[in-house]
Amino acid sequence: MLIAQAKRKENIAEYLLYMWQVEDIMRALGMDIDKIKAEIIDRYDVDESTRKEIIDWWESLIIMMQHENKKESGHLQINKNVLIRLNDLHNELLKSPKYPEYGAEFYKTLPFIVELRSKTPQAQQVGELETCFNALYGTLMLKLQGKEIGKDTQAAISQISHFIGLLAAYYKKNEEKPLFTDDLE
Repeated sequence: MLIAQAKRKENIAEYLLYMWQVEDIMRALGMDIDKIKAEIIDRYDVDESTRKEIIDWWESLIIMMQHENKKESGHLQINKNVLIRLNDLHNELLKSPKYPEYGAEFYKTLPFIVELRSKTPQAQQVGELETCFNALYGTLMLKLQGKEIGKDTQAAISQISHFIGLLAAYYKKNEEKPLFTDDLE
């Protein structure tokens, strides 16, 4: 909860990747709050009130995972909603003549997205941004497992990461002061 809150404020892309990791952790721990307490929550050096908030947060996520039938795979609706908001902003940025650097960065990234989709059948069923996030998350998991990442993959991930970082920066700016307003003139 504490990490999620901080990431949500600072970098929406890191937040989304973190939340995907939380989903996988809950699955690995069998949606068992006692195991989550022992493996995660008990490691926090916090007061009892904060500990209760953290436990409540994890328990609410478990309930959502069960209710949304995400015990085996998939993402919670709250995480899908973040991706939807990012996609909406992405489309607005692409359409706007005020942000040509964003479009240029997207088109530099697009060949990597196309290549990922050609190699992964599941990637053909999701949008461009989700393909980028899947690539970033997959690479993160490989790194955590200590597996080697090829030079071509590193180059692709570097470009995708740069592009998603740019989108996250625009998201933060948009949260602080909307980049687009509906002019009804």
